[in-house]
Amino acid sequence: MPTRQVDVAILGAGTAGLSAYRAARMHTERVLLVDPGPLGTTCARVGCMPSKLLIAAADVAHEARHAARFGIAVSEVRVDGERVMARVKSERDRFVDFVLEGMRDIEPQQLLVGRARFTAPRVLQVEGPGGDVRVQAERIVIATGSRPDTPAAWRAALGERLIVNDDVFEWQTLPRSVAVVGSGVIGLELAQALHRLGVRVRLIGRSRFVGPLTDPALALVAARAFEAALPIEREAELIDVRRAGDEVLLHWRTPAGEQCERFDFLLAATGRRPNVDALGLEHSGLTLDSNGVPLHDTQSAQVAGAPVFIAGDATDERPLLHEAADAGHIAGDNAGRFPAVVRQRRRTPLAIVFSEPQIALAGQTHRELGAAGVAFATGRASFENQGRSRVIGRNVGALHVYAERKTRRLLGAEMVGPAAEHLGHLLAWSIGRGDTVDDVLAQPFYHPVIEEGLRTALRDLRGALDHDPPCDECRPGE
Repeated sequence: MPTRQVDVAILGAGTAGLSAYRAARMHTERVLLVDPGPLGTTCARVGCMPSKLLIAAADVAHEARHAARFGIAVSEVRVDGERVMARVKSERDRFVDFVLEGMRDIEPQQLLVGRARFTAPRVLQVEGPGGDVRVQAERIVIATGSRPDTPAAWRAALGERLIVNDDVFEWQTLPRSVAVVGSGVIGLELAQALHRLGVRVRLIGRSRFVGPLTDPALALVAARAFEAALPIEREAELIDVRRAGDEVLLHWRTPAGEQCERFDFLLAATGRRPNVDALGLEHSGLTLDSNGVPLHDTQSAQVAGAPVFIAGDATDERPLLHEAADAGHIAGDNAGRFPAVVRQRRRTPLAIVFSEPQIALAGQTHRELGAAGVAFATGRASFENQGRSRVIGRNVGALHVYAERKTRRLLGAEMVGPAAEHLGHLLAWSIGRGDTVDDVLAQPFYHPVIEEGLRTALRDLRGALDHDPPCDECRPGE
């Protein structure tokens, strides 16, 4: 078996791995990027981009169906499933090509196609189409991403009738019906998009709530909004999942009772699993957590003092493209400069759900602030009667903004409502700068715009900070 000796081996050529590769090359040219293929990143192939293409088509169909509220008559809205999926795949392929184009600066000798696993600390065996290769690396970056996590019993019972989000973007046309199990970000986005495109959908979730919101009051607002927007079963317990010919038969129980229904497919959106279980980590000498992920420092990406670093979805922390890119850069930079490891400040957390209404979380969440014992105040605003929101017929949802009582600095925000993708950015930028509520209120707000809803929340927050709470309220959080 041939042996290659390198300074830095990077496992995975996704967003985190590519970012790590470019950062490591600033310190050494003895870098090897290892990936089993296909190349092109999860985001471009089966994640961010194809899902937003599907959502875009769904939004157009929805707006056409509801044009009458503006006094505009649309005689017929017909969704051509084949053309919808053809555009999704065509544009998806263009985005993948952009990624591959950006990889052309990788030297051929710095890319090895194959599956890597540890055989000893800092020693890898890569099984590829050209045969096995032993890689001895002074430093290693684990950036192997994640995959959908589905119950094995479902796969055994349903076969090809069980699908994950990856499979959706290979459809030739739209199916008649889909049960979506899992009411998190992926399940919510895909269920609503398919529903708007005319597919009979049922979104089934174990939680009382829908999506990633942690503020209980906002989560309730969101649950009610989405119940009005698509068929949802909350607090559901699956009793039976079985194949019935070419259909899937689901039997579930909620507080309202039991129900059975048949669907063409069951789309499992039940979470993702980091791709670390096949890496042979038992031979790596690394300390692992209860999920089998190496223990590591999030600001340096270093694994427990070893010359090993981990980044992206493999960490099982923030499965978002911009987070993967940032973490990959930190991991690659520190792997390249090792042993002079530097802990780097991470950017303000920002997460967005492209549902309708949209969901955004910026900075620290309500749950995180409460768990940390931070004394904070909350400013609130509803979009139900907000001017611009009513003008465009998207007056649903609410915004909560959190600030530290002592310093008046913005700490975080959660929202469900119109233009959350934009308000989330404004808030994340302000939080990252360390702005106080007074700093942000000193900025201009045009009229009429949705941002005026943010101003309402900030004014409410200022009032809460100026108010001296009674003793029974002098406690962390609200």
